[in-house]
Amino acid sequence: MEAENHTEVSQFLLLGLSDDPKLQPVLYGVFLSMYLFTVLGNLLIIVAISSDSHLHSPMYFFLSNLSFVDICFTSTTVPKMLVNVQAQSKNISYIGCLIQVYFFTLFVGMDNFLLTVMAYDRYVAICHPLYYMVIMNPRFCGTLVLISWFIMSWVSLLHILLMRWLTFCVGTEIPHFFCELAQILKVACSDTLINNIVLYVATALLGVFPLTGILFSYSKIVSSLMRMSSTKGKYKAFSTCGSHLSVVSLFYGTGLGVYLSSALTHSSLHNSVASVMYTVVTPMLNPFIYSLRNKDVKGALRRLLKIAASCL
Repeated sequence: MEAENHTEVSQFLLLGLSDDPKLQPVLYGVFLSMYLFTVLGNLLIIVAISSDSHLHSPMYFFLSNLSFVDICFTSTTVPKMLVNVQAQSKNISYIGCLIQVYFFTLFVGMDNFLLTVMAYDRYVAICHPLYYMVIMNPRFCGTLVLISWFIMSWVSLLHILLMRWLTFCVGTEIPHFFCELAQILKVACSDTLINNIVLYVATALLGVFPLTGILFSYSKIVSSLMRMSSTKGKYKAFSTCGSHLSVVSLFYGTGLGVYLSSALTHSSLHNSVASVMYTVVTPMLNPFIYSLRNKDVKGALRRLLKIAASCL
């Protein structure tokens, strides 16, 4: 197949999860339900935190940002997939694919940074409780979030600029249900050495360092809890970390699953299924984890639902 310059490539083909026509209505229904649950669940978390003065603290400020990012994260990939399934089409424009790559990279990086910042917040709250409000003041919290947005915006832009130099063959097929950078580099018709180097370096720096920060924070938390004499005090202090630990385990566990699936098998179906867990299931479960394991959030949601019921 003759290679064409990237300016002449108008669209790619997303192969999706299955070619079986009988499975298309099932896939559409499942993914639409999961998407609606994700958006509704995370919106409820945001509204509950915004409307309840008891939740106007650094911990819940970061949680509301995480919920917003999760909505955007899922909205980057699932709506296009639903449109393609409904229209029985596999097309995505070249520009649309670039947009997906940019925002997917941006939001997955923001998830990573926010989970790290939330771990630091728990470390300060448990290990330095007397200085908590001084250290985690609103200006500092806002700065942490803005720095995260700034870093990921430029990293995502760098990937896009490097992608613009690649050439692709006419009718390029992407064995995935969305435009994932690693999959696009595999189907490019030109040399992708620089792109791969930048991808691996960025993944290492933006994955290893935040994870190291999370592990360091929790090592200090565990060390501080071990020095507490009261069992009740230990449980109360660590219970505030339960939801965050669950989300961290889910995020990095599914992310590792995607990496291992890609490294150990060349099956595009296995890679796509692993990515579903990472890109769709995790953002959907996050609000349920926080609402079920956190008494303050559950209380705020009850008050919010009572207000909504009284208005009906």
